[in-house]
Order: sequence, then structure tokens, then C-alpha cells
Amino acid sequence: MERKIRVLVAKAGLDGHDRGAKVVAAALRDAGMEVIYTGLRKTPEMIVEAALQEDVDAIGISLLSGAHMTIFPRVLNLMKDKGLMDVLLFGGGIIPEDDMKSLKAMGVGALFTPGASTIDIVSYVKEWVKEHRMELI
Repeated sequence: MERKIRVLVAKAGLDGHDRGAKVVAAALRDAGMEVIYTGLRKTPEMIVEAALQEDVDAIGISLLSGAHMTIFPRVLNLMKDKGLMDVLLFGGGIIPEDDMKSLKAMGVGALFTPGASTIDIVSYVKEWVKEHRMELI
């Protein structure tokens, strides 16, 4: 039996708006992935520890608080420290284009803005995992 793609969906920091994260989590689950949703107000440390414990293929972070230039780099550094650099870190929220370019240059995957198609998000995760972690699935 083939292992399902495992994705951790997280809401980081003080952002209490989780509708988008829940929509994305449901879309990923409907596409056949196993989704772990962390709930609200998680620290980068909590997110990475959960990703490690759950043996995920991808971490999706939803941020609407404006803390993206703090949260994403911190998560990336923690992932590096824990040996999770073969795990996709992607996300979404209200992120200015210049910040998106900076985050992508640091190693963050695709960043989706409000209104993005869940079909595009699902396709992106599936393709990334197929290219980078296929031997694990």
C-alpha cells in the first residue's frame, strides 16, 4: 500500500484567523493527503517539533499577521537544526511581492495569497513531493 503524502498545516504567531488554513487543509485532505492541523497560535518551535514527530513531507504555514519575515526564517532555521531540509516549507497569507522574493531566496517554497486556487496548492504540493521525496512514498 502506498504511503499518503503527509502535510502539517499551521497557524503561527498571534494570528487568530484560521479560515484559509482550514480550507487548504480540507483541500489537501480531499486530494488524498494525510493532514495534521496544529490549530491557532503555534510557535515556530511547536510547528517544527510537530513536523518532526509526525514525519511530514511538507509544512504549510498560514500567516495574516504580517510576521512572515520573522516566522518563516525561524521555521527554516529550526528545520535545518532538526535535519528537516528535505521537507517542503510553503505557505500563504498577505505577503508583499518583495517579501515573497526574499523568502523564496531563503528557501521557502511557493507562497499563496488570499484567493489562490486550492487546485493550484494541491498540485504544487503533489509535484514538489513527487520530485523531492518520491523515494519515501
